[in-house]
Amino acid sequence: MAVKITTVDEATVDNGVKILVHGQAGVGKTVLTTTTGAPTILVSAEAGLLSIKNAPDKIKKNMRIATVRSIDDVEEVYWQVADGAWEADWLMLDSITEIAEQVLAKAGEDSPDPRQAYGVLIERMTKLLKAFRDLENMNVYMSCKQVRFTDDMGVTSYVPMMPGAKLAAQIPYLFDEVFAMRVMQDDQGEDKYILQTHRDFQYEAKDRSGMLNKYEPANLKKILDKIHGREEEKIEPPPEKKTEILPEDKKIVREIGAPKKPKEVKATTTVEEDVETAEKNIKVKK
Repeated sequence: MAVKITTVDEATVDNGVKILVHGQAGVGKTVLTTTTGAPTILVSAEAGLLSIKNAPDKIKKNMRIATVRSIDDVEEVYWQVADGAWEADWLMLDSITEIAEQVLAKAGEDSPDPRQAYGVLIERMTKLLKAFRDLENMNVYMSCKQVRFTDDMGVTSYVPMMPGAKLAAQIPYLFDEVFAMRVMQDDQGEDKYILQTHRDFQYEAKDRSGMLNKYEPANLKKILDKIHGREEEKIEPPPEKKTEILPEDKKIVREIGAPKKPKEVKATTTVEEDVETAEKNIKVKK
């Protein structure tokens, strides 16, 4: 087959955004799947959907859940989606750490050699994740656990957690967007859930789109809109009223800003009465 040469625009045609989010337990990775604002398929390998049970009905109507217990179940979901059996804008895998642990457990049962089991793990998971990542015209979100790692120099970092060091090291390279989900306090001391999109000395993260700030709200719809350059319409606030103090001798304080409705002036006389009054004034002057 001949190699097809295309333009930059054709080669970068939008086939969906592929996102990996890692975070500690209870930080809101599953709740994040409810923020797409669009039809969503959630492939759940965790027995932990209680966090989205009380989501608004409008959100739940947009979601379909596929509960998987094995790698075979996950592959079946993939083929159904790839064949068009389910229509959605987003597909979620929650979480790939759980799926990988299932693969490793099954490989360990089939082979007494741990090295061979980890080889099977890397091969099957890499193939599976690439298949979901490469789904056309669909946004793909995958979550995974997060592990704290301290190196020989005593530097602590937070990175995606997967069984097997080699698989964990490969994961960030498979995605255009890698976010660390965190809880930070605002100026009032309240907890805010955010996505860190740029890497620093502690958190593994990256943003290939170049459109995101280092910290973004934990909302996938807003993230997608920003990546595509669809900024939210800014609503200008109403003009503030200002107070203007006139010179002291006038003793008047006047508010300026929004125009005031003029007072209605009511007529107290008729036209005929005004004419008659004017004629009398003329006679008096004579």
